[in-house]
Amino acid sequence: MRDITKQTQRLSPAFREDIRQAVEVMNRGGVILYPTDTIWGIGCDATNPEAVQRVYDIKCRQDSKALITLVDSEAKVEFYIPDVPNVAWDLMEVADKPLTIIFDNARNLAPNLLAEDGSLGIRITREPFSKELCFRMRRAIVSTSANISGAPAPHCFSDISEEIKQAVDYICTSRQDERNNPPASGIIKLSASSEVTIIR
Repeated sequence: MRDITKQTQRLSPAFREDIRQAVEVMNRGGVILYPTDTIWGIGCDATNPEAVQRVYDIKCRQDSKALITLVDSEAKVEFYIPDVPNVAWDLMEVADKPLTIIFDNARNLAPNLLAEDGSLGIRITREPFSKELCFRMRRAIVSTSANISGAPAPHCFSDISEEIKQAVDYICTSRQDERNNPPASGIIKLSASSEVTIIR
C-alpha cells in the first residue's frame, strides 16, 4: 500500500508542478529549498558557478569546504566521474542507508563546487521527490543541509530557520508536513586506486 501511495503522490498535479517550478528556478540560476533522501537541503544547478557561490553565501560557508551533489542514476555518476572504481557500485548496492561517495578527478561541474584536490562527493538518490527532481533537471543538483554553517542541521522542514527560507528563490511544497528524523548519509572517500576511507 505504501508503494502505491508514493506512486500516486509522484503522479499528482501538485507533485509535478512542484518539480516543474523547482527546475525552472534552478535553470535560471536560482537556489531552492527541497526535501532529499536524508534531510532538507539547499540546492542549485551544480554546473553553475554563480549559483553555487550563492549557496556558500546563504550558508555563510567558506568555499574551500566542498559541497556534495545528488544525481538520479549510475549514468550520471559516470558523466561527472571519469573513472569510477568498480568497488563503488558494490558499495552502493549493499548500502543500507543513503551513501555519499567522494571521488577523485570530478569533471563537468562548477569549479567552486569541488574540493581543492578536485574531488567531489556524489550520491544517487532513491527518494521519489529528489530523484524525479534530478531526472527532470538533467544535471547534478547541489545538496547541502538547510542551515547556516555551524548551526544544527534541521531534522524536518519546520526546523529550518526563517533566515534560510528568506534567502532562497523557491521552497518546494512537497513533504513539508513530515516530522520524521531521517538518518544522515554515510560518507566514504574512494580513491582512483579503490582505497576506501570511511568518513562517516
